[in-house]
Amino acid sequence: MKILRPISILMSCLMLTANAAAQISLTPPAADTPPAADKPAAKPKAKPPAVAKKPPAPAATAKPAPPVAAPVATVAPASAPDDPNADLVYGAYQRGQYKTAFDLASKRAQDFSDPKAMTMLGELYANAMGVKRDYAKAADWYKRAADGGDREGMFALAMLRLGGRGGPVNREEAVKLLASSAKLGNPKAAYNLALLYLDGQTLPQDLKRAAELLRVAADAGNPEAQYALATFYKEGTGVPKDVDKAVRLLQAASLADNVDAEVEYAIALYNGTGTPKNEAAAVALLRKAAKQNSPIAQNRLARVLLSGQGATMDKVEALKWHIIAKTAGKGDPTLDEALATLSPEDRAKAQDGARIWLGNK
Repeated sequence: MKILRPISILMSCLMLTANAAAQISLTPPAADTPPAADKPAAKPKAKPPAVAKKPPAPAATAKPAPPVAAPVATVAPASAPDDPNADLVYGAYQRGQYKTAFDLASKRAQDFSDPKAMTMLGELYANAMGVKRDYAKAADWYKRAADGGDREGMFALAMLRLGGRGGPVNREEAVKLLASSAKLGNPKAAYNLALLYLDGQTLPQDLKRAAELLRVAADAGNPEAQYALATFYKEGTGVPKDVDKAVRLLQAASLADNVDAEVEYAIALYNGTGTPKNEAAAVALLRKAAKQNSPIAQNRLARVLLSGQGATMDKVEALKWHIIAKTAGKGDPTLDEALATLSPEDRAKAQDGARIWLGNK
């Protein structure tokens, strides 16, 4: 059964503590001396502070985003229903036939008290699919599903309680629901519960317990958890420090298209840290992340293209990515100076390329 469409719920309570930051400082060699490494983000990951050294290279220290500042709740059936009639509900949903899914799920909920059908009804009400959006009704159906033992219903209701949708904010109930859902094997619940152990507000901060929960979610293939746990292993937060494990987790998260992981794994590949050195693969990943609108990747790619290490030197393309990154707030005085010598014609080409990119975003 495919995962159902996500419910995006911003959770202001999951902003991590300022005394928990870490960065991966992996810098490929180059002739130019770049500016000092990025400072930790204002809303950093829950890790001990790590001061990055001033990088001497084009792909300097990446400043990863927090594990997730705005977690995404994805409602999905815990397992494929045994009853073929229940399959009809999810089949209709996946085909975009939401009104049909609503009618079928309503009948199953009424006639068979099917928790998964109840979760489906909550999903439809929460996302205005086939019915008018109604968070109160969504919460009611999620609660019925949770009471019936459905882990996805528990998780979805927890996210509504944390976000104060369909009722007042209730973090205590949310924690209990996340814990119950995690015990039933829901990796998203384990991941979000880990974040609550990191923020030190809803729950007492417990980095070891957070790491345990992140491991559960990471082992289940959750890319956000893989990325967050990688930073834990990089800095020895809640787990023994292990750069090799960190890089393996970055690789896994990168394969799942986690952009922050792509950037940091690219830097690891470029330097051969925790993995065999592979500049070509590193540059390919930087290009991919740059096209996914990562200002850090755009900046590092510009440096690589300027130096010609790991890629053919292309100052026009380097300036294009520099302009794009700078527009997103990732300035770089070293690149400003290095590219100031370009001819007016080349500068015009780079500026045109940047305008086209920014206009197509």
